[in-house]
Amino acid sequence: MADAAIQVAETIQTAHINRHPSPTHDINPSTAASTKEPVVLSPRSSSPEASIATDEVPLSALRPQRRRAPMPPLPDLRFEQSYLASIKDAKGPGMVAWITVRDQIFFPLLQGTLWSLVLSGWRYFNRSTKFSGRNVGARIRRWWWGVNKWDIPVEKLKPSPNDKELAHEVGEVR
Repeated sequence: MADAAIQVAETIQTAHINRHPSPTHDINPSTAASTKEPVVLSPRSSSPEASIATDEVPLSALRPQRRRAPMPPLPDLRFEQSYLASIKDAKGPGMVAWITVRDQIFFPLLQGTLWSLVLSGWRYFNRSTKFSGRNVGARIRRWWWGVNKWDIPVEKLKPSPNDKELAHEVGEVR
């Protein structure tokens, strides 16, 4: 029974694979953001400007609302579209294989390695940060604990090996 379900799923999946995609058609299909259509507002009969006399200047004309800068179109982040765009200029199956290995193995491996090195360096840098320190991390930590009204831990000093009072308490006399 499980084999039949798997075979049906494989058949459906392989039937939908486009064996010969067209770079001009399949790279970036049109979206709603592809065309700009101006907004047309219908006149409202109950607007406050309709009741204003003709010699008065409406307040909306004196203080118009600020217009925001138009946002750029959203990038197409679908895998297939970006993959087809990157192999568009490939000159053979060897080049396609190289682009695929580069984009799917080398770049993620390099990105993960660099991110791990950054995090390791940050941990090493912050390892010795204490509340009594004068660097930025200690100041931020003290400020954050103060904002949250937490008790800042008092750092216990390590006893020096020449501490006579501690030696007397332990029972060793030097």
